[in-house]
Amino acid sequence: MPKLLAIDLGTTNSVAAVTEGSRTQILENREGSYLTPSVVGKMPGEPTLVGALAKGRAVQNAENTIRSVKRLMGRRYGDREVAETAEQLRLPYEIVSGDNGLACVVLDGEPCTPQQISALVLQKIKEDAEVKLGQRFTEAVITVPAYFNDNQRQATIDAGRIAGLEVRHIVTEPVAGALAWGIDREEGKRTVAVFDLGGGTFDVTIMEVSDGTNFTVKSMNGDTFLGGDDFDAVILIGWFPNSSKKIKLI
Repeated sequence: MPKLLAIDLGTTNSVAAVTEGSRTQILENREGSYLTPSVVGKMPGEPTLVGALAKGRAVQNAENTIRSVKRLMGRRYGDREVAETAEQLRLPYEIVSGDNGLACVVLDGEPCTPQQISALVLQKIKEDAEVKLGQRFTEAVITVPAYFNDNQRQATIDAGRIAGLEVRHIVTEPVAGALAWGIDREEGKRTVAVFDLGGGTFDVTIMEVSDGTNFTVKSMNGDTFLGGDDFDAVILIGWFPNSSKKIKLI
């Protein structure tokens, strides 16, 4: 039975999979969906909700519903990106300065690190996978955007540890996509461009693939502040990313 859990920890949604032999299985969560919203919420005096349950309560509990926290991973409170995230996405929850000046979010009156919030999502994914397959998982591979820096990668590893998972590997999302597309394709050598447009980031990676077994990254670039969240912001509130001016939508 597989022992290593593969997790795409997304800005908007997260997905888990396992590989046994040559077969890869995308896992359904306990709600019967392949997608687990990367959302955590807590009503005063009630248990913490994670995933679809938290997302479903977001309207009446906006100030205590944490979403898009991936953009705050490994960031300091004074970083320009933190202020831009709060401004562009009109986040309803409070962002404060935590230990060592790191950005934290406030959930039910308590400051929490983005790692702690992400750990709750990872923990749900882990527990759902254990229920689905009837086995215990202690190790994981987690994907990150191509342009995550060392602090952001370490924060992802820390989130896994808090969730009870030893993170064996951090894989960039475009590389994971290229692996999924090119593994076992015995078609000689070719150069491919992989575009990964997610809820919070947009990455492109140029890779050389040889016989479906050798993958060499030639170049990477990306924007960690361009994704579905930003499209929503433009449509809903007319706010163009990285701009101080409102735009008129026709």
